Amino acid sequence: MTGGLEVADVFRDGESDFLAQYGRMLSREQRQVLRAVIQCRTAALGGHVQWCGDCGHQRIHYNSCRNRHCPKCQAMARAAWLEKRESELLPIPYFHVVFTLPHELAPLALQNKRVMYDILFRAAADTLLQLAADPKHLGEVVPISRTG
Repeated sequence: MTGGLEVADVFRDGESDFLAQYGRMLSREQRQVLRAVIQCRTAALGGHVQWCGDCGHQRIHYNSCRNRHCPKCQAMARAAWLEKRESELLPIPYFHVVFTLPHELAPLALQNKRVMYDILFRAAADTLLQLAADPKHLGEVVPISRTG
């Protein structure tokens, strides 16, 4: 461990409470991600020993989970992806907008991801188009045609 708190530490610490409350709603894939992140680079996944032939010092390196959702395993890939995206940006100011669901809808969203996120993305797109078309917010914009 690098000395700081990691996602795996949070998962490990809250796993039993989280599973007690939401476990029945988790898909098999979500359970696998939780387990992979918790076990990543621990003895649970095995490892190998690095050994110095001169002084005899040994260091254990535990295997990674290689799960695409694991922050430890995907740090390099994420950094490369971000660098590529940054190279595509125009030299102008950008706005970061976040749309969320009310906390009360979380259990419903866990069980009906496709429907709930389709509704969320449609509402977000409609909201942004409406705000962008209003001169008092962002000025006039070219209307975007939407299908379906």
